[in-house]
Amino acid sequence: MQNAFQDYIPQNAIPQVLKLLEHDNLVVKIKKERKTRHGDYMSLPNGKHQITINSNLNQYRFLITLIHEIAHFEAYNAYGKFIKPHGMEWKRTFQHLMLPFINPQVFPNNLLPLIARHFKNPKASSDTDTSLALALKRYDEPNDQTYIFEVPLGRLFKLYNGKIFKMGKKRTKRFECVEIKTGKLYLFNPNAEVELLEYLNE
Repeated sequence: MQNAFQDYIPQNAIPQVLKLLEHDNLVVKIKKERKTRHGDYMSLPNGKHQITINSNLNQYRFLITLIHEIAHFEAYNAYGKFIKPHGMEWKRTFQHLMLPFINPQVFPNNLLPLIARHFKNPKASSDTDTSLALALKRYDEPNDQTYIFEVPLGRLFKLYNGKIFKMGKKRTKRFECVEIKTGKLYLFNPNAEVELLEYLNE
């Protein structure tokens, strides 16, 4: 099991993670990138439980995502299957499981205050915490993507699914963008990654 994780999470986190995974009925699978999620948890019909994590995550996001999903498993066992997926039971479990990892032996110093603040009230996705999400993305492999907050007003950009948008004005926290094909207005988080376009193909 250690060999499976040593390339994906910080070395100093491995012993504690292995303790959390000491369950005969829990399986963790590492998957190819999925654009709509970093990981997921599932209670299987045969009584076992499965966690999947995207293989392309940097080691700090991988660790947070893994503990997020283990918290679903632990909350299910402790409180039953009828709790809300990201309700108070899950939040408390996630906070408890994550606490031993929030130290400079596991995370860089620049991430620690952001992680500590996030875990005062963890959200369903760390991506909704813009400051933390942007800080974590600095440890990703370089790519040709641009953050929404960097896109000039009126510029065209493309999403991973091929949809093309025109950059609009900023609201309080999110940006208004219009889909070219439909004219519909969408709101984007500042840390959404997109591909800039020079022109619109006819």
